[in-house]
Amino acid sequence: MNDIILTVSENADNIRIDRFIAENADGLTRSAVQKLIEDNNITVNGIFPSKNLKLKFGDEIIVNIPKPEPCEAVPENIPLDIVFEDDDLLVVNKPRDMVVHPATGNYSGTLVNALLYHCGDSLSGINGVLRPGIVHRIDKDTSGLLIVAKNDFSHNLLAEQIKEHSFTRKYQAVVVGNVKDDSGTINAPIGRHPTDRKKMAVTAKNSRNAVTHYKVIARYNGYTHVELTLETGRTHQIRVHMAYIGHPVAGDPVYGGKKYITKLNGQCLHAYYISFVHPRTNQTLSFSAPLPEYFTDFLKSIS
Repeated sequence: MNDIILTVSENADNIRIDRFIAENADGLTRSAVQKLIEDNNITVNGIFPSKNLKLKFGDEIIVNIPKPEPCEAVPENIPLDIVFEDDDLLVVNKPRDMVVHPATGNYSGTLVNALLYHCGDSLSGINGVLRPGIVHRIDKDTSGLLIVAKNDFSHNLLAEQIKEHSFTRKYQAVVVGNVKDDSGTINAPIGRHPTDRKKMAVTAKNSRNAVTHYKVIARYNGYTHVELTLETGRTHQIRVHMAYIGHPVAGDPVYGGKKYITKLNGQCLHAYYISFVHPRTNQTLSFSAPLPEYFTDFLKSIS
């Protein structure tokens, strides 16, 4: 791909570089620009800039868009539950026990391996060779709906919707205990756990704001069936927030405490609803996925 060359106009004097490029280069978000800066793919007057550089009138910016690296993940003929598909994206209903993308210890059997078989080269390359098409994730032991981008154009615009909180994601979960209020909001920042780097936690240190809205669907003896809507999308957000208010997700082996329900083989959490604006048609699309068998069986067992 050819370099993008931009010259700072007088009315753009003193604007941050990431904002300026995102506003003047098609298909690039501020986060994508920041990544390009980190990888030394952008120069200002021949010099590699910092991410927070304030531009000056007359500055010449050269943006090098690197060619996508060949994907190192291997296509595998794994069945996919595709809820929607067109030339720009797919909506997939991921089963529990499936990892989204390859990582240490999980280089096969992932959603990405299945997508590579299904889509071939038609996946966005923004998130690198091991995460082609992946716009957002859900945990291995969480089932439900995910959007996959087939090109960088769609990926950028979908990622922007997530960033601007205009991308609706709703979950259903069974949590431990009787949630007192019929509805509420958990507004508590999430960052890395101070002593266990594999976990997240509600913390004020090196954290990001996190907001989860909840609504009670039904109450059972010792459990509550809830709907949860994400306003933000932090790692393990629902699991951390529900544990924080004293109602961990049933079966959660990480945040559920020592008495978590081992027979569930993971948390009882399902991403059942998703709504977003199609990046090319600007049409609002909404999809839902029924509760899976492991979830409904558990509800029957506690009824």
